[in-house]
Amino acid sequence: MAADDQAMTFEQSVQAAIELDAPLNERLAVVAAAVRRLNSEFAAAVERLVDRLEKQGAGTMAPAPGETMPGFLLPDDEGKLVSLTEILAKGPAVITFQRGHWCPYCRLNAIGIVEVQREIAELGGQVIAIMPERRKFAKAMKALVSAQFPFLIDMDNGYALSLNLAIWVGAEMERLMGLGLDIPNYQGNSSWFMPIPATFIVGTDGIIRDRFVDPDYRRRMDIDDLLAALRRAR
Repeated sequence: MAADDQAMTFEQSVQAAIELDAPLNERLAVVAAAVRRLNSEFAAAVERLVDRLEKQGAGTMAPAPGETMPGFLLPDDEGKLVSLTEILAKGPAVITFQRGHWCPYCRLNAIGIVEVQREIAELGGQVIAIMPERRKFAKAMKALVSAQFPFLIDMDNGYALSLNLAIWVGAEMERLMGLGLDIPNYQGNSSWFMPIPATFIVGTDGIIRDRFVDPDYRRRMDIDDLLAALRRAR
């Protein structure tokens, strides 16, 4: 199958997952299945990456429920500096880390949150997405998923590193991803570091009520679990 045909078929699979009336992780599984079907070499490399990260305990040292969420001051997609303190002054927060605008799993994750923006607002909650990409790409991601919440820019993964969430993708993934993605341009550096796509539910007192941290970027916090944790954080 030609590369263009593969890309088209994969994008069709992503769109099918977006339109699927199912829990988030079932929709993400559609994308993962498409990767295995269309690019077995890449899928095998992903499995090796995940296995390496799991053996290293990646993400296990990230802030846990009951602990205080470390503060931040990061620019948003409009260039305004946003702090955790001002977010929590408005209500409990959903803080989610995304790998980038190019990542279909992140797109689905963000869309899943967008679909319940009204419920989150009714609970008095705030949503903050954090990405290690330059402003124009964060802005593009926000527009792509029709989000009303801000996308904050964590250049060089500084905040993610402070939370023990940043990982190196490895030489193999760097080579394979580099065939179609210009990650150094997106991130403004050539480190090939990315955040584990974690989600934290934080109360107005700054205490983490729940979290989802998984080195397998193909899995995310289910939306029902996110809403339930937010209710507990009120």
